[in-house]
Amino acid sequence: MLRLCRHACAQSRDPKVRATMLLVDVGGKSLRGRLVIVTGLPGSGKTAVATALAASMPACRMCPDDWMMASGIDLWDAAARAKIEAFQFTLSLDLLVADANVIIEWGTWAREERDALRDAARSIGAAVELRYVSADADELWRRIVRRDLEGRWASRAIERHELDEWLRIFQPPTDDEFATYDAPESSSV
Repeated sequence: MLRLCRHACAQSRDPKVRATMLLVDVGGKSLRGRLVIVTGLPGSGKTAVATALAASMPACRMCPDDWMMASGIDLWDAAARAKIEAFQFTLSLDLLVADANVIIEWGTWAREERDALRDAARSIGAAVELRYVSADADELWRRIVRRDLEGRWASRAIERHELDEWLRIFQPPTDDEFATYDAPESSSV
């Protein structure tokens, strides 16, 4: 039998304070969901992996592209994307506290960004795993062009020089970074 124990400040608007809410069983063991961070460049297969994981775990997918397209927001609107990702992160912490699984597929191109997500989830007792999807530059470009031809994007197409720049700045996870995460619960996806 589970009961929800609330910190005196659980109604705070500060997500760090709200995250102190604890879901405990009668034995006092904290229960938390699992956060899966999916990292990779456009065309690498993040959405395919996240969708398959969400169905198998089950989990709630946090994909700003989906929310932006559904809301008619230009995918290149950086300010709107930042607000959506911030809201998705707050919602993710609430879901993890409620023992739900969450998949973040923002790309998370920098280790610093992945570390911040991992540390915040761990601070509330959630397990965190990292999934990295990749392909070589020509395959990424082929997939991006195919996606654009299928009309799945409501905004302007990605240009090859942008992909080349992103390949330059993307920080792929290292073995040392992977060692800071929990092992995946399922390796089938």
